[in-house]
Amino acid sequence: MSFLRFLSALSLTTALACASPSGLGPRSASVEQQTSTGRASSELRVMTFNIQSGLRGLDKVAEVIRTAHPDIVALQEVDRGSRRAGGLDQTAVLAEKTGLPYHAHIRTTDLYGGAYGIALLSRFPLEALEEYPLPVPRGAEPRTLAHALMRVDGREVSVYVTHLIRRPFNGDARVRQSALIAALLAKDPRPKLLMGDLNDAPDSRPVRLLRRSLTDVAAASGQGSAGTYPLPLPFAPALRIDYVLACDSFEPVRSEVLHVGASDHYPVVADVRLKAAPVAEAAPAAAP
Repeated sequence: MSFLRFLSALSLTTALACASPSGLGPRSASVEQQTSTGRASSELRVMTFNIQSGLRGLDKVAEVIRTAHPDIVALQEVDRGSRRAGGLDQTAVLAEKTGLPYHAHIRTTDLYGGAYGIALLSRFPLEALEEYPLPVPRGAEPRTLAHALMRVDGREVSVYVTHLIRRPFNGDARVRQSALIAALLAKDPRPKLLMGDLNDAPDSRPVRLLRRSLTDVAAASGQGSAGTYPLPLPFAPALRIDYVLACDSFEPVRSEVLHVGASDHYPVVADVRLKAAPVAEAAPAAAP
């Protein structure tokens, strides 16, 4: 799967803490450039959506995404070439139907005669893509972390996508998975986002571990009900297990859960603003 590991010659293995890359100066004080979406070039709208392999209709999934006008979409439970998907590459179909031209499917296992895993849609070119297998108990479904490198407002930005092992059990495995994800993100100096189905509550150990260095955008700026997984029980509140997490290079602006019936999960949409890169300290003048 070397074509997934490198879409360019850019290396994704650096060993610094969460911060903007050194050597980048501040943005111009002039009026900020607007993108074709009408948002400022430093503003991003992102979405995470577990689409349940499009079992309720891929057109419904596409309509939800298209209506939200996101720049980047993290997808979970996505099929490619399976009998269940009618042989379709669901990622490619969604890219075409939503107008988000850059896309990648990251296989975690084979199901129904095709590849099954997580995916990414983006209006920004994917300059590099890498994946990291996550620890799972013996015999359990494989899980992975995908890392895509993009350029936003002239700066390199890392977008991570994952889908942790299923609940209600496997809590220890999710802790191990979150610990590995946190360690990998700590080595990345770029502004970064982590999105996906974490299969656990906001106060759980796996999510708390990730929140040590990342902000839960919904908790910081959410509007309305935050539940993302409705239970098939009357009057039972929806569980919150799908997240957009951002490092402190991003300012949370707004977040909302879309209560739509295109999947067994509700998607999370979040607006974040990329903060100005820190000004590098001037070197001391040489002695005369």
